[in-house]
Amino acid sequence: MDKKQKKTMLIIFGVIAVVLLAGIFLTSGHGGEEEPIQVVMRDAVLHDVYKVNLFGLEINPGLAAGFTVTGILTVAALIIRIFVIPKFTLVPGKFQSVLELLVGYFDNLSKSNSPHINKVLGAYIFAAGVYIFTGTMLELFGFQVVTTAGHSVSMPAPLSDINGAIMMGCTSYLFIMTGGIAANGLRGITNTLKEYSLPISMSFRLFGALLSGALVTELVYYFTALSYVVPVLVGVMFTCLHALIQAYVLTMLVSLFYGEVSEPPKPKQKKVTAPKVKKAKELTV
Repeated sequence: MDKKQKKTMLIIFGVIAVVLLAGIFLTSGHGGEEEPIQVVMRDAVLHDVYKVNLFGLEINPGLAAGFTVTGILTVAALIIRIFVIPKFTLVPGKFQSVLELLVGYFDNLSKSNSPHINKVLGAYIFAAGVYIFTGTMLELFGFQVVTTAGHSVSMPAPLSDINGAIMMGCTSYLFIMTGGIAANGLRGITNTLKEYSLPISMSFRLFGALLSGALVTELVYYFTALSYVVPVLVGVMFTCLHALIQAYVLTMLVSLFYGEVSEPPKPKQKKVTAPKVKKAKELTV
């Protein structure tokens, strides 16, 4: 890049900065939202203000987002299975390499943490990880739904709703229990019940992490002085980090606990008795 091009780029960035600053000072100081900040934050946590109509039922936007993510992943899985996988070659292309790398990662994760029973484990943590990642990244696209009150709101991450997070935690816990039952019968149930706090910790970890990103973004959008450029950086950063970290944490926890409860009992070792020592009289000649 020569000096002329650098000068042109600096002028463009300078004009953009001036326009943004002018917009900040010329707009009213009441913030970027019409509702009070208390209403915005409360609805982000409880979802009790805005409801979505689904076949005559009023549901949370988080549930609508969950149905949307499930539909997207189902259609994508069918397309990949019917049209893409039959065309796989020995020399993989870009998409085939990415898909094999992703499947191989979860397969190796399941085999390393649960070497005894891992056929179903790899499929489950793959599905759970993809669902968490895709559901969290849904926030970046800003898909709009119309509420029963006539407002247009963007779909949140499905797991930022406490109900969705609890269902993911409880489903993972029940899946871990099935692995214990398949490997050790009733003993597997006992081993799983020892970790009684696991569904609570997994649920609230997902809920707290995803909700914190949503609340920070809402706060940034709410104040006019911060509602230019900054929300893009904050939203992308929080969303991408949470999508990757939470998908990794849950799949790792599930594979670890699944391998622990499905481990077969160790065989009892036979006691080795020491040979009897002859009496001192018998040893004398």
